Amino acid sequence: METAALIPLWIKVAYTVIVLITVAVYSVKYPLGNFLWFSDIAMLVTAAALWLESPLLASMVAVGTLLPEILWNASFFGQLLTGRRVSGLTDYMFDESLPRYLRALSLFHVILPVLILWLMVRLGYDERALVAQTVLAWVVLTLTYWLTDPKLNVNWVFGWGAKPQQLIPPPVYLGLLMVAFPALIHYPTHLVLKRFFG
Repeated sequence: METAALIPLWIKVAYTVIVLITVAVYSVKYPLGNFLWFSDIAMLVTAAALWLESPLLASMVAVGTLLPEILWNASFFGQLLTGRRVSGLTDYMFDESLPRYLRALSLFHVILPVLILWLMVRLGYDERALVAQTVLAWVVLTLTYWLTDPKLNVNWVFGWGAKPQQLIPPPVYLGLLMVAFPALIHYPTHLVLKRFFG
């Protein structure tokens, strides 16, 4: 006897269509290294989590990107509603030199945290996500450092902000970043998710 799916098919299909369109456009408009952004990885892994109904994959996305995605939304909607810059996270969303359709595709950032929280309700939180996401982050940060253009500063591996930092040696900064992500993002998020969805 087959068990009922935890996630409706229409959600899986609708989200997958959004992902496919976004990936197709990004592949043409941005360097491939752009897909190393944690948010882009989260977008792809969430699709896999939906189809596989995997608590571990969904939890990894939650631990790694829920907090940054909430900050992205606060920055975007804060500036959209007040006209004042909240942070540099969403500056590109208000850059009129970029086509509107390209900026519109980034609205997956609005969908993602809502979908992640809904997945936590449906699938529960898998505590193994803390270690798994931290290892993944270390791999991604290392690849980003070696494979991407410092001018793009993907995942801030060359400096916190738009430009590469010059205060300390780049490998030392990368090492500090590899400590900061689990300490300031993964672990606090893990504690909250464990408390409410564990």
